[in-house]
Amino acid sequence: MAKQRRYVFAQVALVLFGIVAIFLLTIPTKDLTEPPECMYGIVLDAGSSHTAMYIYKWPADKQNGTGVVTQHSECHPKGGGISSYVGQQGAAGRSLQICLDQAMQDIPRARHHLTPVYLGATAGMRLLNISSPIQSAQVLQEVGHKIQSYPFNYQGAAILSGQEEGAYGWVTVNYLLENFIKYGFVGRWLSPGRQTVGALDFGGASTQITFVTKDEVEDERDRMKLRLYGHDYSLYTHSFLCYGRDQVLKRLLAHLVTAQDHTGTVAHPCFPAGYSVTMKLGTLFDSPCTVAQTPSYSYNPQAALSVKGTGDYDHCLGNITEIFSFHSCPFSQCSFDKVFQPNVSGSFMAFSAFFYIHQFLQTTTGIPVTTPAQLEEAAHSICNMSINEMLVLAPDQEPRLQDFCAASVFTKVLFTRGYGFDEISFPHISFQKKAGDASVGWALGYMLSLSSLLPGESVGLRKALKPGAWAALLFLFVLLPATALMYVSLQACRRKKKGSSDTAS
Repeated sequence: MAKQRRYVFAQVALVLFGIVAIFLLTIPTKDLTEPPECMYGIVLDAGSSHTAMYIYKWPADKQNGTGVVTQHSECHPKGGGISSYVGQQGAAGRSLQICLDQAMQDIPRARHHLTPVYLGATAGMRLLNISSPIQSAQVLQEVGHKIQSYPFNYQGAAILSGQEEGAYGWVTVNYLLENFIKYGFVGRWLSPGRQTVGALDFGGASTQITFVTKDEVEDERDRMKLRLYGHDYSLYTHSFLCYGRDQVLKRLLAHLVTAQDHTGTVAHPCFPAGYSVTMKLGTLFDSPCTVAQTPSYSYNPQAALSVKGTGDYDHCLGNITEIFSFHSCPFSQCSFDKVFQPNVSGSFMAFSAFFYIHQFLQTTTGIPVTTPAQLEEAAHSICNMSINEMLVLAPDQEPRLQDFCAASVFTKVLFTRGYGFDEISFPHISFQKKAGDASVGWALGYMLSLSSLLPGESVGLRKALKPGAWAALLFLFVLLPATALMYVSLQACRRKKKGSSDTAS
């Protein structure tokens, strides 16, 4: 009997030894020469007011053009956008250096030569390209040379159209929210069946609105069709050049100068009471967005202009409304400036400057700003504050405090009268800076599209677990039957022993 028991234990031990051997063989060994397990991509977002760098990563064993792309790091250098360095030899390229140096540290050395770098310039460069195509080309060439001095895989520098900027922002938002496709259990990609979310972007020189619509888009310039993961999306997208934050503020002041007959001093109803600033008149009319408003008589660009804030919400609202044109429409319906727009529908995400304006209104007024009425109430409250009152509430925003009234009123007019958000649709706008760990903007959508990480057709099974995890699962699945076998064998031995004892007695 003892001999039989030893035989059973030997068999079980042999099985367990084999399991352990398989487990050890399948665990990947750590080799210092083994390349990193991620691939990387860099996007330089060359905006009108500043440049930002975003580094993205995804699994190196990604198959058939898809994989989970996440943000690895980001960099925001000091200084203006690349268009602001016109006439300063080498300055636009040098402005990128601190971020490119950071990329050298953030990305493993073994991946440097495999990492694509894309530079996309937006409305600031679109304006420069209008006023001086030669200078625009020179700036792009200069930043290109700078990027090529690093060991990355440079993919070129381009000026995005407004339609592209809006569409890439929409792709980013819905990719991060997993509205296109979701990574399911045991590596299967699933279509979540959720509705997409519209994108509202507010940059320094332009603003974009993009959303899926079932309505006919009457102006083909605002129509875009995308096929992603086997699904077709019909988009309405429009970019309003000169309606970005910085250009709106400049256009507003130019309007006030013109309306007040270009005297040396201008009263500004959107600036807080107690605030004043002096500038050269020429800095106001040096943009394609304001050049048409240049005074035709006794204009001296070197003349000093003194601007004094009066803090008057009603007058601020009236002057900002005059920036828009709501009077004529060549289509069945328009937003403003004779631009067709179907009715807004579904949920939206507002990002970039919209997020900061919304956050400022909430923190300084305590109003949640989830309805048009609350937006108006909060803007009214901000516009009637003096500069000293604002400094007490938001000392960290001192350099920008004078602009929040105008930006808030502009947002109100744009959203409610321009885009047509009302008490029902406005609460479906989410104001966000990030989705998960990634910043929201057009950069991710741009890289996904140019690097073919967004397949047009649906995808099937993908490996979801690393080899070590698969080995652990294999070990567990084999160990459980072996344990059961051992238990059954021991029970059988006990029953035989008991039976022999009973027979002997």
